[in-house]
Amino acid sequence: MTRATENAGKAMDGAIRISMWSGPRNISTAMMRSFENRPDTEVIDEPFYAQWLARSGADHPFRAETLAAYPAAFDDVLAWLNEPPAPPATVRFFKHIAFHLADDAPLDWLDAHRSFALIREPADMAASYAKKFDDLTPIVRSYAVARRIADRHDRAGRPFPVVASEDILEDPRGVLAGLCAALDIPFREEMLRWPAGARASDGPWGPHWYDAVNASTGFGDAPQADREPPALTPHAREAANACQADYIFLRNLRLTPTS
Repeated sequence: MTRATENAGKAMDGAIRISMWSGPRNISTAMMRSFENRPDTEVIDEPFYAQWLARSGADHPFRAETLAAYPAAFDDVLAWLNEPPAPPATVRFFKHIAFHLADDAPLDWLDAHRSFALIREPADMAASYAKKFDDLTPIVRSYAVARRIADRHDRAGRPFPVVASEDILEDPRGVLAGLCAALDIPFREEMLRWPAGARASDGPWGPHWYDAVNASTGFGDAPQADREPPALTPHAREAANACQADYIFLRNLRLTPTS
C-alpha cells in the first residue's frame, strides 16, 4: 500500500465521496451535471485522465492542457481525491472513465468511497467510439475494471449499485431516486434539470467533447449518441464481444426504477 493510498482510506473529514465508473461514449458527463446541480455536491471530472495520458503516451485532444492541469502521478491523484469538499458542499462526486486505471492499480482507497457503475450496451459504445479512435481497447478495459471493482465490493460485502444509461433516459427520476437510496444520500429534484453551458469543473478536454451536453438542460435532451441500432464494423463487433461477459455480469446487478 502506498502512503497516499493509506491516507485516502483513512479520510476523517466526514465528507461523502462518490465514485462513478463508466466507459467512454456513455451519459457520464450528463450524470456529472446531474450531481453537480445538487446544492450539497461538488464534482471532479475524470481525475485519473492525466496519469493515464502520461502512462500510455496516447495522443488525445487537449493532451498538453490536461497534463498541465491535472496530476499525472497516481499517488498525487489520490491525494487530490482525498481533499475535503469546498464549503458548503459535503459531497464530492468523481466521474471516472474506468480504463484510466491500470490493471494492477490498488483499489483499497475506494474503501472511503461509495462507488457505482454506469453501463451501456457495448455495441453502441464501440460503434460511437470507433468514430473518434481506431483503438477500441478502452471499451473493453472499462468493463474489465468495473467488473474488478464490483468483485472487490462483493468480497467486502459492500454495495456496488449499477445503473444503465437507457434506464436513466427512460425514467430519470425513478432510477436516480433508486441510485441515491443505494448510495445512502437523499434524492434531490435538482438532479433532473441543469442550466445549459460549460462548467468551471469540466476537464480541459471539454471544448472538444462536451458541445452536446453543454446544450442540454436535462436527461430528456442529454446526448446519447447512436440511439438507433449501430452498424458495426468487424473491429467494433470484436471489441463489443470481448466485453460482453463483463457487461452481462454488471447488467444483472442493475437497479430498477423506483417509480
